[in-house]
Amino acid sequence: MDAFLRLSADTARFSYGAPRAFSFGDGGRLLWFLRSTGPTDPLDSLWVLDTATGTETRLADPRELSPEQGELPLAEARLRERIRLVAAGIGSYALSGDGLRAVFALYGRLYAVTWDGADGPEEIPAAGPALDPRADADGSRTAYVSDDALYTAPGGRISPDDGARWGLAEFAAAEELGRARGHWWSPGGTALLAARVDESALPRRWFADPAHPERPAEDFAYPEAGGPNADVQLWVLGPDGARVRLDWDARTYPYVSEAGWESDGEILLTVQDRLQRNVLLLTADPATGRTRELSRTTHPQWVDPMVPGTPARLPDGRMLTAVDTPGGAARGLAVDGKPLTGDGIQVRRVAGVHDGRLLIEAGQRDPSEQQVLLLDPHTGELAPLADGPGVHGVSASAGTLLLTSAGPDGIRRTVRTPDGRELRPADLSAPLPYRVEPRLERVTEHGVPTALVLPRGHVPGRRLPVLLDVYGGPGFQDVSAEPVRWQHRQWWADQGFAVVTVDNRGTPYVSPAFTHAMYRGFSEVTLEDQVAALRALGARHGDLDLGRVGVRGWSYGGYLAAMAVLRRPDVFHAASAGAAPTDLRQYDTAYTERYLGLPQEHPEVYERDSLLPDAPELSRPLQLITGLADDNVHPSHTLRLSRALTDAGRPHQLLALPGVTHMTPGGTREKVAVQQLAFFRGALA
Repeated sequence: MDAFLRLSADTARFSYGAPRAFSFGDGGRLLWFLRSTGPTDPLDSLWVLDTATGTETRLADPRELSPEQGELPLAEARLRERIRLVAAGIGSYALSGDGLRAVFALYGRLYAVTWDGADGPEEIPAAGPALDPRADADGSRTAYVSDDALYTAPGGRISPDDGARWGLAEFAAAEELGRARGHWWSPGGTALLAARVDESALPRRWFADPAHPERPAEDFAYPEAGGPNADVQLWVLGPDGARVRLDWDARTYPYVSEAGWESDGEILLTVQDRLQRNVLLLTADPATGRTRELSRTTHPQWVDPMVPGTPARLPDGRMLTAVDTPGGAARGLAVDGKPLTGDGIQVRRVAGVHDGRLLIEAGQRDPSEQQVLLLDPHTGELAPLADGPGVHGVSASAGTLLLTSAGPDGIRRTVRTPDGRELRPADLSAPLPYRVEPRLERVTEHGVPTALVLPRGHVPGRRLPVLLDVYGGPGFQDVSAEPVRWQHRQWWADQGFAVVTVDNRGTPYVSPAFTHAMYRGFSEVTLEDQVAALRALGARHGDLDLGRVGVRGWSYGGYLAAMAVLRRPDVFHAASAGAAPTDLRQYDTAYTERYLGLPQEHPEVYERDSLLPDAPELSRPLQLITGLADDNVHPSHTLRLSRALTDAGRPHQLLALPGVTHMTPGGTREKVAVQQLAFFRGALA
């Protein structure tokens, strides 16, 4: 492993030492966050920044609390996998309602700490290995989950012993719907809203670690496309054992994508039908459980889930919803059904209200960039707050802002107080080794975003083999002005490749019409756009040798890579496919059915998008990679394709990684990159 890959592995891709997981407390005066002590320290501590004094204080150090650094409870390890949390130490925390106290779990033990650090972190007695603690309004009580049951401390178990899981999000919600939690305190701290999850109807999936045959296999419930989903209910658990179930048409709207308390007398929840064509915002009475529809968002294909913060009730009582402009040119906002934004802005997130206006993150000029804007909820007038080159984000509380700007020079985080002062939480991460400025272009009649990274010191006229380094699936944007994602692509370029990245139709942030073009057409649209974009770039840049094209990807990108050499060997000459979902009939319900429909109703779509029937056609070098502990894209996907290739007499490489999950933690990707480089050098020589 060379110096760059070692540095990337040692710093967790330059993330150790960077502040993260910000939360405002005490009316914006306090900014809580997590950060390790430096660029090679994996253990995050809990910190608070007092914006009145500018002082940073470390409130909890995992080394002091748990010198032996025990193992995570299995449920917490799986929850971290769902939310893609790779940090060690204190992985997350939750604030009390007043923002003066934080609670967190560390290797199954519970702790609480006040903002001033008085008496240091206090351990909270728990019934067993605990996770996902949540403090009430004043921090006097903490709710947590242990062994699938919901507890409070002080107090005890408050969920019934009925064989269901209480207080945690089910797989579909955490992995695909953006809801990673399953219990919420009422503002007054007198009751808990809790999710009850019954997974008894779901098939089980198993993992066994062949590197440790002495260990028993693990299993978990998995909602497979076309099969049953978890039965999810919401209950209000009140004082003296009172229990009230929220009542909505869960048979028609089985997915709960968001829930929480609007006040002690009202709960808001967002539910969706199975194919996610109808999204309802409901108000619920916690005393009776009765619900009433406040707004409904519909789409003939699927309601795009990429506008967090909607639907919501504005301070004046009007309803804010996301809406596509006519023809699907832009994703915008509407108030009480009346459009507020037009075609010139792609709204990505509503971050709250600031100075009487909506605080939004949106794209205006190019899909690779993101701006922070203030939007008047009455007139639709826009005012920039952070709109320079790059990707900008924001959080807000009571007039205090945290602005994050990622551009060519790195990431800058700035706190702006109501009195005009600016503070910056210390960033102790390693500086990015490369200043990479990819050549960003829109190509083909569809305006597909692309990026090209050439070797440093490249001499024009020197022909280069092409490495297509892509994801290509819905829900993730690859071509972005964020600097960190281009570091590894520059390394690959410096090994002698022209590195190309393409966001084909189906990926987010260009327009709703662009995103929805993938509907029931994963393989056709993905491959068509990748080929067309590659040829368009080759026509513009003569140094790209389209007679030597390799493709690599992970997850959907692995699916794309394998499909490329199986179906278009005339264009793609070698592929490395990692964690590829090779047959989407074996992938999860919420993701797959959103885009492809039910397999019982559209079997031809699933058959067309499966890679297994293509195995006999392989004529190019193919490297398959899978983590044997991957509970998202189960290793059976890769192994089934490998078996089909073997049965067809088609040579290929198979790299199986014991103990490795979908996130490939611990420097696994850097280690794999060494083998991928050798593979491509041999295949494209």
